Amino acid sequence: MKNFSRQCWLGLVLGLFMFSANAQDFRVGYVNTDRIFKEANAAKAAQAKLEQEFSKREKDLVDQGNILKAASDKLEREGPTLPDSQRLARQKQLVDQDRDFQRKRREFQEDLNSRKNEELQQVLERANKVVKQVAEAEKYDVILQEAVYINPKLDITDKVIKALNATPAK
Repeated sequence: MKNFSRQCWLGLVLGLFMFSANAQDFRVGYVNTDRIFKEANAAKAAQAKLEQEFSKREKDLVDQGNILKAASDKLEREGPTLPDSQRLARQKQLVDQDRDFQRKRREFQEDLNSRKNEELQQVLERANKVVKQVAEAEKYDVILQEAVYINPKLDITDKVIKALNATPAK
């Protein structure tokens, strides 16, 4: 099904090219959104904001993981000499701590992914506005964001990044 829709889309684009073969002024451009997410100041600022927002939680998780590892290593060293009841109690405690650690790590990852998606969505919305502005100013008929192959001369990503960096964040 995905292949079929991709073929239909490709057929539509090719049809547009053939239809416009008579029109000498048909212009196509391409924007690499991955490069925008890596190189645009807005994307870098969003990444820095996320790092600042989540750095304390990440450090706490790393510390908790190190403590858990040290406790596990200690039990492994001392386990053979401990009485069964004490060894079992420490094993149960480690299992409970590990479960809590895994839960916190999952929650952290979910929160981070959610916030990252929010921030990248804002960057993408700003970038799409800039793409439209560039397309209208330079009279492009079609701007593609995904393609199997694109001739580098059609790539307007640098123009978009430059215009995006020039516009202040709201």
